[in-house]
Amino acid sequence: MDHPRILHGTRLSGHTHRVLLFLHLLGLAYEFADSPAAVRGTPAFRRLNPLGQIPVLEDGGVALADSNAILVYLAKRYAAAGAWLPDDPLGAARVQRWLSLAAGEIAFGPASARINVRFYDTGVPPALAQRLAARVLALMDGELAAQPWLAGAEPSIADIACYSYVAHAPEGGIDLAPYQQVRAWIGRVQALPGFVPMPEA
Repeated sequence: MDHPRILHGTRLSGHTHRVLLFLHLLGLAYEFADSPAAVRGTPAFRRLNPLGQIPVLEDGGVALADSNAILVYLAKRYAAAGAWLPDDPLGAARVQRWLSLAAGEIAFGPASARINVRFYDTGVPPALAQRLAARVLALMDGELAAQPWLAGAEPSIADIACYSYVAHAPEGGIDLAPYQQVRAWIGRVQALPGFVPMPEA
């Protein structure tokens, strides 16, 4: 019996958008299950992810949580060998570095700034979110001056993990004007075949 592929999340979640975007880039069909806070607190959802967090991807009878982990899974299962996630140790490590930054400086910088302004108080002081955003954007800008994609010459899940919150950083009051290379990289991501945007908050 075939199991439907279901993405549980919300449209305005950057973490959800990472997975949604990658599904589209890979040309994979899926159903979208809107999962606001009230849904995430239900026993049914907690069976999928005991932490009650989005996104969750159901695929082939398995349930996977954590957006970056889902990106790794999709790249390994559905992409051509070495595409989106390099097989060589150095290439894989370069991608992992940006997945860590996506869960660290980007989550506590641009993502927290956007959530603080548009949704609710994350507990991350706005000044700290701004400082973290400036630090990671400067890092990105410098590295993108030497290569078109975050982890090298080809797009990878590093770019997918970092795109959503960086592209929407202005919603948190973070100006991208000083970061010419970052803005050019955003354009390259948006030009990828199958790209779908995240709605404005």
